Amino acid sequence: MAAVSSSVASPSLRLSHTASNRRSLRRGVALRSPSLASDFRLSVHVGESVRRGLRVSANSAQVMEQPRREVGPKVSTVVDVDLGNRSYPIYIGSGLLEEHDLLQRHVHGKRVLVVTNTTVAPLYLDKVVTALTSGNSGVSVESVILPDGEKYKEMGTLMKVFDKAIESRFDRRCTFVALGGGVIGDMCGFAAAAFLRGVNFIQIPTTLMAQVDSSVGGKTGINHPLGKNLIGAFYQPQCVLIDTDTLNTLPERELASGVAEVIKYGLIRDAEFFEWQEKNMQALLARDPSALAYAIKHSCENKAEVVSLDEKESGLRATLNLGHTFGHAIETGLGYGEWLHGEAVAAGMVMAVDLSYRLGWIDDSLVKRVLTILQQARLPTAPPDSITVEMFKSTMAVDKKVADGLLRLILLKGPLGNCVFTGDYDRKALDETLQSFCKS
Repeated sequence: MAAVSSSVASPSLRLSHTASNRRSLRRGVALRSPSLASDFRLSVHVGESVRRGLRVSANSAQVMEQPRREVGPKVSTVVDVDLGNRSYPIYIGSGLLEEHDLLQRHVHGKRVLVVTNTTVAPLYLDKVVTALTSGNSGVSVESVILPDGEKYKEMGTLMKVFDKAIESRFDRRCTFVALGGGVIGDMCGFAAAAFLRGVNFIQIPTTLMAQVDSSVGGKTGINHPLGKNLIGAFYQPQCVLIDTDTLNTLPERELASGVAEVIKYGLIRDAEFFEWQEKNMQALLARDPSALAYAIKHSCENKAEVVSLDEKESGLRATLNLGHTFGHAIETGLGYGEWLHGEAVAAGMVMAVDLSYRLGWIDDSLVKRVLTILQQARLPTAPPDSITVEMFKSTMAVDKKVADGLLRLILLKGPLGNCVFTGDYDRKALDETLQSFCKS
């Protein structure tokens, strides 16, 4: 697909990616992100950054377009997350768990701990152990199998990872491997960040949600009863290995949940990608291999660009959370795990779009397109009846995007592919949105 003109705006940073600029990014043209001013007033355009010789972020391309890299024949795409000496590749392809060298090259030391869950372990644990040890007898592998579900993304379950690592006498030269969806990736990454103050880790995401979003960018952590993902760390992996064949065993509900994050990228910064989704949603839901590979590649490219500009969410990266403030309130209010993350985000995006429309920032045609594509993806377009206005407000008050008591939101503004991260919006409009979606 040709690169597309899109923009992302926030009080901290506004980026306008022209078609030529995005092609340059994907070919590895380097531009440096400006410092993110604390008052979030800075406005910088990518084209201006190029002229000033500044360095912007991630490059991603088909393997043939990359600087020469030895990869297995099954790797169809490599997307690079450009973070200086902490940069790492995202490998995307079918059958990558059979490419043993691909995984082994990113292992540090001779001890490996694979963190997985009761659902994924019977499917892929043996295959990953084989990939780690085949022709590599000096490596020993231990595993810890956690219960499956968002409700287990908490401190007690996390301690099981530490227990295993300490009992097995792992040292700082070990490697943790996250094998599973977003919950496993978040917990394994947080454990790796904290164990002995930081050890090597690798992401092997097995759900679409993890492949297009949570495994990329180094956000790790656990939930607290009062709010989602409030305890964690930014900690980057050595690599992300996406074997698209793992999606063959993914339940339909989990697949749709991942599609919600794919839709998000189109709405906030990639209009042409959104238009592709509108034409290819049925192919995605039918697990067409080429459609899935395309969606994963473009999602990872979009996230890698943003993460490379704003690793620790000073401003720009927050735009990746469209609908998440509302969605996290749904997850917390219902009880973790009742709705999948993508289901809650889908309803949250509809609420964010509704607020954007009430503010006069988008037209009704975009509202209708968002509703239509989420319905096609078989995702919720409203919160459950049990979530009240007060539940939304109390949970949103402790959201990570609150600064100095001010709730900042990601909202759409302008044509498709544009958004803002802002606290400058009419609170009455927010109240109207909440009241229109809640019965009490």
